[in-house]
Amino acid sequence: MIGIWINHIKQKLGFSHDQIGMDMNLISTSLKGLLIIAPKVFEDKRGYFLETYHLERFQSAGLDGNFVQDNLSFSKKGTLRGLHFQITHPQAKLVQAVTGEIFDVAVDIRPESPTFGKWSGTVLSEENKRQLFIPGGFAHGFCVLSESAHVAYKCSDYYRPEDEGGLLWSDPTVAIDWPVKDPVLSEKDQHYPCLADLGL
Repeated sequence: MIGIWINHIKQKLGFSHDQIGMDMNLISTSLKGLLIIAPKVFEDKRGYFLETYHLERFQSAGLDGNFVQDNLSFSKKGTLRGLHFQITHPQAKLVQAVTGEIFDVAVDIRPESPTFGKWSGTVLSEENKRQLFIPGGFAHGFCVLSESAHVAYKCSDYYRPEDEGGLLWSDPTVAIDWPVKDPVLSEKDQHYPCLADLGL
């Protein structure tokens, strides 16, 4: 039924089946499995259309695309959220800035990984329409560069408050080069431990 509805919407928008492909450009980062996704965007005088998620497309690319929960946050300029992860139920995430602009960051906290403790960041915005795919085993956070931002993200496991973990955003050993130097933080995010104290 969902596929029929999507095709109906495409036809209403005036795009042919030949125009609407399943293509997406996967851009590698310095961390294995962490990918920037540039969806194919179809624009005309009315605006644009793009597919933000397609299960078969993700699976064919070897990505864990079985998402079970969608989240949406609204944040004001200078806000920094993170760095968050789940301890025994790690979540893969697909992150996108629906409005505004953010600097999105993932830190590799997989103990067996050769890039353990390394980070990678990218700008996601309503203009570039890019997404960041974050595998399980990463701590995730972002800061808001625009006046405000709506950030939507999919998760491969449900949020479990009792399993919540965090990494201090300013851990000097991780040394993330945040573009916001005096961020607005929650009380919880201010007091997360450094990587060396997580016991991973």
